[in-house]
Order: sequence, then C-alpha cells, then structure tokens
Amino acid sequence: MIRRDYILRMIEEFMQALSRLRSLKQGQRWNEAADELDTEFQKLIGEGAESIARRSETELLARLMQDGPTHALRDRTFILATLLAEAGDVAAAKDQSATSRECYLKALHLLLEVLGRDDVFECPGFVPKVELLRERLRNEPLPLRTLAMLMQHFERTGEFAKAEDELFAMLDAEPDNDTIKGFGITFYQRLLAQSNATLEAANLPRAEVEDGLKELQAQRAPNLH
Repeated sequence: MIRRDYILRMIEEFMQALSRLRSLKQGQRWNEAADELDTEFQKLIGEGAESIARRSETELLARLMQDGPTHALRDRTFILATLLAEAGDVAAAKDQSATSRECYLKALHLLLEVLGRDDVFECPGFVPKVELLRERLRNEPLPLRTLAMLMQHFERTGEFAKAEDELFAMLDAEPDNDTIKGFGITFYQRLLAQSNATLEAANLPRAEVEDGLKELQAQRAPNLH
C-alpha cells in the first residue's frame, strides 16, 4: 500500500507539472517551458535538460535506479520519456533540430526498453505513443538498433505491417547486410505460424508474408554458397 501511494503521489505531482508545461507550450512561451522542463528534470534525476541530453539511455536508467525506489522504476522511466518528448517539442519550436532529434530518440529508446521488458500492457495516459515519437523522427535516418527495437515492438503488439515497414527501413539502410536479411527471414517464418485472420487484421495477409519470405531467401541464397 505504501508503494502504491508513493507511485500515485509521484504521478499526480507530475501530471500537475505536465499541465503547466503544456499550457506554456500552447501559449508559445518556449523559454518558460524550457525552465519548467529543467525543474522537472532536476526533480526526477538531479540534472538539467542540457546535461540529460548528453547522457546515454543506460546512464539515465542507472541514475533513475540510483535516485529512487526500485518499485517505481517503470513509472519514473515513463515520466523521463515523457519529459524528453516534451523537451523535443520545445527544442523543435526553438529551431534546435539536433537537440530535438536527440530528445525524441532518447524518449523512444527508453519507452521501447520498458515496453520490451514485460508483457504487453497499457501505458499511463500521459506517456507519448511509440507511433507519435516515430512520426516526430519520420524525416530523420534512424540507427539500425532503433529500427530493430521498433520492429520487435510492433511484432509483439501484433502490428505486423508496421513491423515489416521497420524491416524495410533496415534493408534500405543496409541492403547487403545478410544479418538483417536473416532477421527478416525469421520474422516472416514466425508470422506464417499465425492464423489467416490474425494476419489480415494486422494488414499483412499470408500471401504478402510468403512473398516477403521468398524474396529475402532468394536475396540471401547466393551468399550462402
């Protein structure tokens, strides 16, 4: 009960801060929004936005574990990902494109990291959707690691057509990479075990799965001899 109360109080305080922040954004008061973000980053992790933007996701997770109770780690990670997404919006509004991209990418990685650890579950309402962060980064080339995480996430959530889109993005980035082709082959093989109804509902009919599998196997075959 004490643990639950701690988490509920933490989320309630954060929601109040998020409401203030979004009000400042709506009023295009970007400098004040940046100050509000700095305050919330300091409260959560003991560092300002500029310092956090330079840290890796591994370092950020380590700080979260160090500075707060372990039972609240998942929710604290959700809060950090949300703050980073908001920081990305503020940086974009201030024409700081490199900072904006870095914030969105870190938010996406943290979110995918948490979602990849457990069974599929509903995130708190304040957490940005994976699709929203992906859209924010739509015009930017993403690291292969990010694309692979996205692909695995969409497969886990049954969004097979979106998972295939991320596979295609990896193949476009490195068309001669046999490891990616092997990754794609096993993906299609897993999908063949799904029912026709499931595949249709995920916008990836069995015929398209079979065609994708054949194409990758044909591309990879010459390199196996």
